[in-house]
Amino acid sequence: MSEVSTFRLYVLRAMYAFMAIGLGVFKLPAMFNPPANLSTMGSVVLSVLAALALLAVLGIRYPLKILPLLFFEFLWKAVWVLAFALPQWSAGQLAPDAQEVLINNLVGIVLVPLAIPWGYVFNQYVKAPGDRWRKQMTSSTPKQPSASPPEAATGPQR
Repeated sequence: MSEVSTFRLYVLRAMYAFMAIGLGVFKLPAMFNPPANLSTMGSVVLSVLAALALLAVLGIRYPLKILPLLFFEFLWKAVWVLAFALPQWSAGQLAPDAQEVLINNLVGIVLVPLAIPWGYVFNQYVKAPGDRWRKQMTSSTPKQPSASPPEAATGPQR
């Protein structure tokens, strides 16, 4: 953790707080009082956003351990903008409600990369060896008896 400055940790905490408060104010009320015409996909989206808000609260306490949440936040917004919003916008067919979503997502696409400590990400996610894929095998070869005197095996006698 010494690779990340205290200032950067506060920037991350501010980003998580921004996410948690924003989702808490604008999306979580619909969780407790859902609109009558809420579609199944709408309920799924609200559930995912509620989970994001709760994990963002956890990110305030553990900003580096919850970094994958920011990766997810950036990636889903970038995918939506590139795959859905920009093609509709360029064709002049972006609905008014989608324009508001586009603006909100563009804010996230700008702010999230500014908050991420990229040096730490490179060291922890690119340079560091990955976790093992299999159970570690223990050596089944018997240990060879030591040719040294018995006191060397047990340590010096005092």
